[in-house]
Amino acid sequence: EVLLRMHSVGICGSDVHYWQHGRIGDFVVKDPMVLGHEASGTVIKVGSGVTHLKPGDRVAIEPGVPREMDEFCKSGRYNLSPTIFFCATPPDDGNLCRYYKHSASYCYKLPDNVTFEEGALIEPLSVGIHACRRAGVTLGSKVFVSGSGPIGLVNVIIAKMMGAAAVVVTDLSASRLQKAKEVGADFTIQVKNETPQEVASKVEGVLGSMPEITIECTGVQACIQAGIYATRSGGTLVLVGLGPDMVTVPIVNAAVREVDIRGIFRYCNTWPVAITLLASKQINVKPLVTHRFPLEKALEAFETTKRGEGVKVMLKCDPTDQSP
Repeated sequence: EVLLRMHSVGICGSDVHYWQHGRIGDFVVKDPMVLGHEASGTVIKVGSGVTHLKPGDRVAIEPGVPREMDEFCKSGRYNLSPTIFFCATPPDDGNLCRYYKHSASYCYKLPDNVTFEEGALIEPLSVGIHACRRAGVTLGSKVFVSGSGPIGLVNVIIAKMMGAAAVVVTDLSASRLQKAKEVGADFTIQVKNETPQEVASKVEGVLGSMPEITIECTGVQACIQAGIYATRSGGTLVLVGLGPDMVTVPIVNAAVREVDIRGIFRYCNTWPVAITLLASKQINVKPLVTHRFPLEKALEAFETTKRGEGVKVMLKCDPTDQSP
C-alpha cells in the first residue's frame, strides 16, 4: 500500500446521489462514509513491498481494487469481481480527504506533463474507454451518444479518438450540447418533447444513415427506447446510464433486428492507456473542468454539482499547493 497526500478530486453524480438519497440500487449507506473516487495525489510513504512508486511521485488512483484473485480477475475482468473494494461505494470510504491510503498496484505514476487535474479526470474518462471498447467503436464508425453530461462527453472524446467518423449527441440542455461540440461532437440535437421514434429519425437524418453504435448515458426510459430505435440492424447499443430497476423497452424491435444490447460496470484496464493518451496530447480533457473549490468549500462544490451547473466540479485537497 501507499499513503497519499490528496490533490484533486472530482465530484461524480453518484457522490451527489449517495449524499441526497443514501443509496444506489443495492448499495445502501448505513454508516458515515467518505465520498470521492475521481482522484490524484502525491505519494508520501510506501509499504515495504512497493517497488514501482516512491515518495514524491504524482499518481492517479484507480478506485476499484479486487480483494481476491477470483475467476474474474484471472480473465482480466476484475471490475466484475463480487468482492471488489470501490471508493465511495458503501461500505467503502472514498478519497475526498487530505490523506488517503490505497493499494499501490492501483496507483499509476503521472508523467510530468500530465496535471493532477487530468489525473483525476482519468476516472470518468475510463468509463468512456470501457464503453467504447464494449461498443466496438472503430475506424469510420457512426456513433450516437445519448446525453451530454460528463459521461456523454468523455464518450464523445474517446469515440473520436478510436476512429469514429461521425458522432451525434442528444441532450435537453443547449449549453451541454455546446460543450459536446467543443470536445469534438460532429452533430448535436436538442431534444424537447419528441417521441423516441422521432429522436431516432432525427439521429438518422443528421448522420445520413442509422448509427452502428449507440452509447446511452442517461438511464432515462425514453432515451433507452430511442437508442434501440436509432441503432442500425446488426449494431450495438451500450447502456452506460443507470436509471430505474425496471424499464419498458421495445425489446422485440431489438431482437428481430439483431441489435446487441450490452451493459458496462465501471471499467477495467483503462488507466495505462488514458495516461498514454493524455501524455501524448492526443486528447484534451481540460474543457471538462468548469468549477474548482478548495476542500473547505466541499459543501458549496456539491451544491453546484447538484444544481447541474457547469460540467465537472473539482475539489483541491492540498492547502500547501499553489498551482493554478
